[in-house]
Amino acid sequence: MSIEHTVRHGAAAFALALVLAGCSEADSDTADGADSAILEDGPEAVVTELGADEIPEGARAAALEAVPGMQFAGAERKERDGMVFFDVEGTRADGSEVELDMLVEDGAFRVVEIQRDLAWADVPAPARAAAEAAPDMFAPVRVIESVQEDGAVIFELFREGQPGEPAAEVKLVDGKAELLTERWAY
Repeated sequence: MSIEHTVRHGAAAFALALVLAGCSEADSDTADGADSAILEDGPEAVVTELGADEIPEGARAAALEAVPGMQFAGAERKERDGMVFFDVEGTRADGSEVELDMLVEDGAFRVVEIQRDLAWADVPAPARAAAEAAPDMFAPVRVIESVQEDGAVIFELFREGQPGEPAAEVKLVDGKAELLTERWAY
């Protein structure tokens, strides 16, 4: 969510990268790949950083409707896979951090995810169990909880040395969890 968070984990990521450099590709692959926790790399995104004062008014209005009293810290405009997104960061009225991912469709901003960081231990047991069942699962160094428009929750799991995008994702709906084999669209 923040540059400070990414920088804070940079040294640890570098150390793990050195350790993993000695591992062969076969060491990390499952026999058939069907139960793999590791997702393929996502499509490249063109990212533009925006200050709080540069967030478009439509994005501000959509954010305030979803999170009343939100204070804006900044945003990223992302173009990826033919879609335009705004990741708007800030704090809730209670001071807790929040990020809203918005899809821009025909000039309108639609909140598609409301996100927050949380500890792996705070992830609901069914989601942890679904992830841990994969033979190549790793210990997540960061977890983002992404509440979707329909109420489903996607847990984005980041591994050491890969801060840019989640290495695995788990979907939780009505207490039932599944490890995703394809990257979530948002």
